[in-house]
Amino acid sequence: MQAQRSIEGGHDPCQVTRIAREDHSLAHQVGAAVGAAGHVPANYGAPVSETLEPPPPEVGVSGADAAEAVLAEAAAAAAEAAAVVEPLKQAVEMTPLDFPRRLLLVHAHPDDESITCGATMAKYAAEGTLVTQVTCTLGEEGEILDPTVEHLAADREDGLGQHRIGELAAAMEALRVRDFRFLGGPGRYRDSGMMGVPSNERPECFWQADLDEATRLLVAVVREVRPQVVVTYDENGGYGHPDHIQAHRVAVAAFAKAADPAYAPEVGEPWAASKLYYTAMPKSVLQAAIDAVRESGGTMFEGVESVDDLPFGVPDEVVTTQIDAPEQFEAKMAALRAYPTQISVDGPFFALSNNIGQRAFGTEHYTLVAGERGAGDGPCGRESDLFAGL
Repeated sequence: MQAQRSIEGGHDPCQVTRIAREDHSLAHQVGAAVGAAGHVPANYGAPVSETLEPPPPEVGVSGADAAEAVLAEAAAAAAEAAAVVEPLKQAVEMTPLDFPRRLLLVHAHPDDESITCGATMAKYAAEGTLVTQVTCTLGEEGEILDPTVEHLAADREDGLGQHRIGELAAAMEALRVRDFRFLGGPGRYRDSGMMGVPSNERPECFWQADLDEATRLLVAVVREVRPQVVVTYDENGGYGHPDHIQAHRVAVAAFAKAADPAYAPEVGEPWAASKLYYTAMPKSVLQAAIDAVRESGGTMFEGVESVDDLPFGVPDEVVTTQIDAPEQFEAKMAALRAYPTQISVDGPFFALSNNIGQRAFGTEHYTLVAGERGAGDGPCGRESDLFAGL
């Protein structure tokens, strides 16, 4: 059955973002609470061989025997390191088509991927799927929750973006995702900030990006990776952030244009991905989160009593796909802890995780908007696999 939801329709972002601006961290809280150029090395750091140090000779052992023992242990350590490194080397040399299943996700800022799709990414990576994460900006305008790096704020040293590259790398390591990139390379597009703020007008920000140029950059990735499944935000970017909306526009355009032989043939052979999904947060899940925190004596969002008070969330009936991956709960939590500048360990997200844990945080939801819907073998007749029917 064809997906029924239009990828062109939308909500009014002005009304939604006006509410969101009242607390520009609200979307991060709720998302966390329920939930060719430009490569960043996923295996950066000291080589394994540089970290191996032979132990000192044991007391009472002769110099010759001690030397032999050291050599034997070093040889064993080298063999162990080779057993780890060689498969990684072979994996690097593999081409995308060596992976039977390939998943491409397009997100706006570092941390968005872990908040909305962390369990999904970890699940498919663990199953041997090629998972490729494309991040559109460095997140330079983000609010800084870690006081030790407040000096990196956009209105001070403006170094947060570079710092968040490292946070993204650490999060991807937690999720075991090896292919993660920035659209056009790190820093090609700047974080635009929340809707209606002066940073929206900066010529280098993503909100001001030439749509065809950004689309062409993403088409090159699609044609290189050749994913069967593409994931991004809905037409309102989930909650009205301009970079999320722009990521949606670019991803939807690239999904279509990558398959067109007449479009930018210089960036690769055409490729038609089979399915396009939007991330989704069912209203019932949001309400359950609000209730769980209230029952524990806390407050998830100041002044919010009902999901109807929130500027985001989708009706349950538009959700087509539910990925249940409770075994990836710890991986998702580790990925979120990799973002101390953006997600407070004392905030509602981690408080909520202590209350409802794996039941909620290992489950993520999506809406299929293009492609054939697979068998509804999950809860409420939903797909239980993004690759269902392929």
